[in-house]
Amino acid sequence: MNLNINEIFYSLQGEGGRQGEASIFIRLTRCNLQCDFCDTDFEHGKDMNTRQIVSLIQEYPSKWIIWTGGEPTLQLTDEILSFFKEEGYLQAIESNGHKELSDLLDYKVISPKGNAEYAKRINREVDEVRLPVKKGVYIPSVSSLPDAKYYFLSPVFTKDKKSTKANIDYCVDYIKSHPEWRLSLQIHKLIGIE
Repeated sequence: MNLNINEIFYSLQGEGGRQGEASIFIRLTRCNLQCDFCDTDFEHGKDMNTRQIVSLIQEYPSKWIIWTGGEPTLQLTDEILSFFKEEGYLQAIESNGHKELSDLLDYKVISPKGNAEYAKRINREVDEVRLPVKKGVYIPSVSSLPDAKYYFLSPVFTKDKKSTKANIDYCVDYIKSHPEWRLSLQIHKLIGIE
């Protein structure tokens, strides 16, 4: 069972409902979208089999894997998820929601892009919905999204501090009038960790 890996690293979850928890990030290559705000090089990677991955990550004390990308559902299979579960790992995913998420996952995050309503047709229930938001972007009603424990707005961070601040202010103002949403800042960028 091979995966094309962009990078593997150990850090804290920087956003959302598991914010601050130590986790092993496995970033897979390839994506079915081309978002203009994406900060990830997901086109280049290295083929690794599941045994190689386990031998690399077993040095980390956390048993949480976060499958991210790119779009991890383009490569992950139930067979791969079962392998890591049998090795004692808990598994979270950060997906754009264009494919159905496996029930073998322990924590499901979808981050729909564009017309986010498509996500409800594909995934009925997830742990969290986390929307990246730029000032002025349309924010859908939570009723048009999959059922979730948490609904987060995540302001897009840019190199321009004024734009970033405008994105944050836009989210804060929106949440004040739509309290079903919560704010999720990317603390990993704020405190300068990977």
